[in-house]
Amino acid sequence: MTTVDSRDSGTASYPRIDAVSVSLADGVLSVTLNRPDSLNSLTQDMLTAIAEAMEFAATDPQVRVVRLGGAGRGFSSGAGISEEDQNAKSHDAAGVLDAANRAVASIVALPKPVVAVVQGPAAGVGVSLALACDIVLASDQAFFLLAFTKIGLMPDGGASALVAANIGRIRAMRLALLADRLTAADAYDWGLISGVYTAAEFDAAVDKVIAKLRSGPAVALRKTKQAVNAATLTALDGAFAREREGQLQLLVSNDFREGTKAFQQNRRPEFTDS
Repeated sequence: MTTVDSRDSGTASYPRIDAVSVSLADGVLSVTLNRPDSLNSLTQDMLTAIAEAMEFAATDPQVRVVRLGGAGRGFSSGAGISEEDQNAKSHDAAGVLDAANRAVASIVALPKPVVAVVQGPAAGVGVSLALACDIVLASDQAFFLLAFTKIGLMPDGGASALVAANIGRIRAMRLALLADRLTAADAYDWGLISGVYTAAEFDAAVDKVIAKLRSGPAVALRKTKQAVNAATLTALDGAFAREREGQLQLLVSNDFREGTKAFQQNRRPEFTDS
């Protein structure tokens, strides 16, 4: 359940939880994932809070641009796969998937530009959240990782459509099937993200981009975003449905149980499903 925090009068009406902070200043709504000790691993409540913030921002005249980032040294490590996180997720796996899809869809549908600020690792559904944004800016310390197959799962949160829309089928297959890390520099070269900067220049570069969007023509930006998304993300709704169906099957598989156990025990998994 989300709660309302009245400490920030500009966002007093915005739903939030402790793990997702929301602030509004000079037309910029900052939505920050706030579980730095776990590299901002995502829970169902966090994903719901992100969606609710985006949906509220859609009709908030104070908001001209949204900044989506993570506290600490990472953007998001994706859905947590610790024993505690997995025990919580097992009670409502469909709910977690639906919350992730809602969060991603709310970013894509928001009639205002959204900037992803990726200062460190983005993994799993964290990649989906970042790529749902309109501008993705990364520090050269960041990397992108679709780690799903390492634990016997498949990409979700629309990743199968979002990644392919940016970099094409062959490179998307490489990231999804091999689960290799992609450095921020390579992600930029491949066309996955909008820009990459050294750690020293990153904050200033982000501020410059956000300032340009904030002062830009709101109607033209809205219509441009809608047109580009309509032309390139036609497969997103279908991806949500396919990923949901496939992931729910994989979440009860022997390979997933083995994959998570191997991760928790820091060893190589021995997959047996066929």
